[in-house]
Amino acid sequence: MADVIELSIINFALIYLLLLIIVAVMKRSRIDQTKTLMVACLRMTVQLVLAGFILTFVFDNPSPWITAVYILIMILFASYLVMNNNRWLNRRFKIYVISAIGLSGVFVLLFFVLVVMNTDLLNPRYMIPLAGMIIGNSMTGMMLGLKAFSTELTSNRDRIDALLNIGSPPKRIMNPFVNKATEFAMMPTINSMLGMGIISLPGMMTGQIISGTAPMVAVLYQIAILIAIAVAVCMTVFIALNMGYKTLYNDRDQMTVSFSDIGKR
Repeated sequence: MADVIELSIINFALIYLLLLIIVAVMKRSRIDQTKTLMVACLRMTVQLVLAGFILTFVFDNPSPWITAVYILIMILFASYLVMNNNRWLNRRFKIYVISAIGLSGVFVLLFFVLVVMNTDLLNPRYMIPLAGMIIGNSMTGMMLGLKAFSTELTSNRDRIDALLNIGSPPKRIMNPFVNKATEFAMMPTINSMLGMGIISLPGMMTGQIISGTAPMVAVLYQIAILIAIAVAVCMTVFIALNMGYKTLYNDRDQMTVSFSDIGKR
């Protein structure tokens, strides 16, 4: 196994110089997002450094309970970010979103670890990194799905009102919007799979190769995790939207949310 080249703090800090290119482009293009970029980079750095310290402790002191709590925190924080960006959702819709992220993520994660990898349950060295990729992508897919869903609803408000007035059931009205939103949420994952291996080498595979793992072993892991991510995203968005849209109607098939509120952050 090849030795891993460790980065010193000074060498690592040099990567931040590349941000000057983004800042220059933003200034040239009059994009007023420089502050947001700096805050995002600072926040990312602090969060990842803290995660590094925590994971070091968890790996040095493996415990099924600590691993389970860590994964639960991932699910709750991912759900919080989705809720924070979609404040128009009612309480029941939020419950379905949280449940979809948690149940889909845990199901795919357990299948991957127990069936595909055939390793110990709640092994932190495998469970936590895999959970991060699966739940993180599910969160992104959920955000994209809700954005597409809310956009479809607001842009078709007249059509929806007309169909409701002639007695069309909510399921028939909402199904096309749910399907479009699910497709929209899936497209980034599908597109990344289309170009994988020829156009790009994914982060997990690159990290494994740099750390000395044989390329073919890294390839097999990467294929498996990409399929797992695609399934988790699909399940999360499909379940959340198919259950969630029902909360937008009352027992008399009347919408309980104003179109002007849909999509508000």
